[in-house]
Amino acid sequence: MTSRRLALTRAGLLLTAAPVVVLLSVAGAITVGPSDLSTADVFGVVGDRLGLGPSDLTLIQQGIVWDLRLPRTLLAGICGAGLAICGVILQSMLRNPLADPFVLGISSGASTGAVSIVVLGVGGGTLGLSTGAFLGALASFALVMVLASLSGGTTDRLVLAGIAATQLFSALTSFIVFTAADAEQTRGVLFWLLGSLSAASWGDVAVCGSVVLAGLVVCFSTASWLDAFAFGSDAAATLGINVALTRALLLVLTALMTAVIVSVSGAIGFVGLVLPHLARALVGVGHRLLLPTSALIGAVFLVWVDTAARTLLDPQELPVGVATALIGVPAFALILLRNRHR
Repeated sequence: MTSRRLALTRAGLLLTAAPVVVLLSVAGAITVGPSDLSTADVFGVVGDRLGLGPSDLTLIQQGIVWDLRLPRTLLAGICGAGLAICGVILQSMLRNPLADPFVLGISSGASTGAVSIVVLGVGGGTLGLSTGAFLGALASFALVMVLASLSGGTTDRLVLAGIAATQLFSALTSFIVFTAADAEQTRGVLFWLLGSLSAASWGDVAVCGSVVLAGLVVCFSTASWLDAFAFGSDAAATLGINVALTRALLLVLTALMTAVIVSVSGAIGFVGLVLPHLARALVGVGHRLLLPTSALIGAVFLVWVDTAARTLLDPQELPVGVATALIGVPAFALILLRNRHR
């Protein structure tokens, strides 16, 4: 009982402090760059735009904060939170610690759908980038589920099917780019596919933020179901859970969140794979704590990774997907080594 109380106390402190850390991370990340800005300047610009008081900065500096860095930083936090949530859901539903949108081919399918809209003009202008990404994500995930089911339906088969789907849709994306795009489109699309938040806008923040927030609310409301799935589908069914409906709902929701994130940021790997493991080490496996903790850690992580990606090689910019891979692969290797005897 004492250990449980200590764990709950630690989790409570973490969840109380984490939003403050997220806020300070966003404000601090905005100050990083060639312009001479402070966190007080950032809060001053936000207050000015909200009608709380004038800012002392020039119009150019205000534009840098409000139009360039703030939407990009907020979008990085939203994407990090969303990818971490997707990783938690997939790992819990499929009972596989290697499951995440990138490994299971959802990100690759979303990329193919988005590129089809941009390069091929699929839909004749009636379909948006997010819609194309969502359809591609659903197609990829449907293929993964069919392949896994036909080959036995086990979790290891699911991962293998995800790897196959990833390769297939990555090849399709490359084929579309190199056969239908001009040189300028090719450079832009390839950079975006590696993960880029350079084109972030307030519209992207609103759409992506709404979807991720709605996804977190739905997942949090089904936290007890996710806890039951940790013991297997049969155990969940004995508790009165509609296994097929719940799995379909959460997997489609994961595909939707991934598609929207990919449509604004490209394919960013390892966030949904590694960070849920870190969150479990901090607060345990109960999803009422695991989901918000993963979201907050994901937000802080991607905010600072994107900040490093846009500044370390200035004036060039490193694709954020490359930066997450450089950090994520060693981190995941440490997780594997730590759990090798379990």
